[in-house]
Amino acid sequence: MSLDQKSALRVAQVLNEALPYIQHFIGKTVVVKFGGNAMVDEKLQNSFARDVILMKLVGMNPVVVHGGGPQIGDLLNKLSIESRFVDGMRVTDSETMDVVEMVLGGTVNKQIVNLINKNGGRAVGVTGKDGLLIRAKKLTRDNGTKEDAAGLHASEIIDIGHVGEVESVDTDVIDMLINSDFIPVIAPIGVGKDGESYNINADLVAGKIAEYLKAEKLMLLTNVAGLQDKQGEVLTGLSTLEVDGLIADGTIYGGMLPKIACALDAVKAGVTSAHIIDGRVPHAVLLEIFTDTGVGTLITNANLSAE
Repeated sequence: MSLDQKSALRVAQVLNEALPYIQHFIGKTVVVKFGGNAMVDEKLQNSFARDVILMKLVGMNPVVVHGGGPQIGDLLNKLSIESRFVDGMRVTDSETMDVVEMVLGGTVNKQIVNLINKNGGRAVGVTGKDGLLIRAKKLTRDNGTKEDAAGLHASEIIDIGHVGEVESVDTDVIDMLINSDFIPVIAPIGVGKDGESYNINADLVAGKIAEYLKAEKLMLLTNVAGLQDKQGEVLTGLSTLEVDGLIADGTIYGGMLPKIACALDAVKAGVTSAHIIDGRVPHAVLLEIFTDTGVGTLITNANLSAE
């Protein structure tokens, strides 16, 4: 299909705007957490895949980390296995963990790999268990203090099963794939010291992987326009100090708090910037990286670099 002169000029302007960004990010690593609407809408799936492929083609090193909560829930329902949650985390007994591994490490991971490959890229899927990529430990939840029969107060620790947190990341597998010109696609399953499997929040895994890879960017796709102030306006550029202030004054709360905390921790640990972006927007990843306006909230250590 041929373009008229006006449309062709617009394409040239877009490419010209993208050029300095492309030049700056050559050889840099970008960790993208893929989830939400972008993961289940077919058009958004393909736009995401093409974004990641283009990043690779212009010399960047994209690393994809994915979730799969809804898919896990669907299969558990089909198998008549009850889902229970504590503080938004799925209680994961051994039976549930088998389903988690089947869905994340099998179905979802291979679907994303196939999605990238059929759009012209070269992707390889792994879980955090492959090559001991993600060392994990059991995550427990403190439900606050309870008074016993003797009137003494003690914390009540809730066991949520095979739910873990990242203890360390061995980047050898990722480095090998990147250096072989593949796009790594990682399922957020970790392995404990005794070989047990752990289900880990995908945002947390993406943040830790970005930290260990010393990534240029951590990008978290969401189903919202970005971090919003109390008037509902999207905050586009924030320093870590400003984010700390927004948490302290209650602007950031509820379900957005863990995602922001993950982004904040990554930047404080050395990732150059973190982005909370609207995965409902086609080509959200490219728009955030290669345009002046972007489509979400940027968090940096600008307050430190200015000193």
